[in-house]
Amino acid sequence: MQHSSLLTQYLPQLKILHRNSQTTVLDLACGNGRNGLYLVENDIAVTFADINSAAIEQLKQHASRDEHQQFMDFWSVDFEQEANMPLANKHFAAIMVFRYLHRSLFDQIKQAILPGGLIIYETFTTDQIQFGRPKNPDFLLNSGELLNVFSGWEILHNFEGIIESTSASKQAIAQIVAQKPMLIE
Repeated sequence: MQHSSLLTQYLPQLKILHRNSQTTVLDLACGNGRNGLYLVENDIAVTFADINSAAIEQLKQHASRDEHQQFMDFWSVDFEQEANMPLANKHFAAIMVFRYLHRSLFDQIKQAILPGGLIIYETFTTDQIQFGRPKNPDFLLNSGELLNVFSGWEILHNFEGIIESTSASKQAIAQIVAQKPMLIE
């Protein structure tokens, strides 16, 4: 499966952030790692994080035979444990989240991105119900929700609407790319 076009579009900015901060990009709920692997292939360090230990193991196997393995780190984590604050005291040049929504993570995500860093977020909206799964409102964004969550950040890209997916079906998604404000001294 192809990586997100958002990553191609913001690759130059991600390279600068990685180089300047010397920190990784977090691929949160990475699944098979298609988006993070694209960044790794472009010499950007990525921390692949997911609850699925089999997916993490598969990525580790990929890393063991990849020339870019020094750009890959792995984190087996359950982001949905309410008592757990997995992103507390962690810092990333950017965080990317694709096709995953756990609202209680929003504040942690915002805290974990370094000043000047990016959030790249894409997932389904409530309009997805008409096209198929997911149908649970807990996993679907409301209209304008990402813009509201990242208000106060510089919005570089915002989209909400219907797209044609690779399987010739339609999907209702929201996307945002936003830059965290720099600290005011």
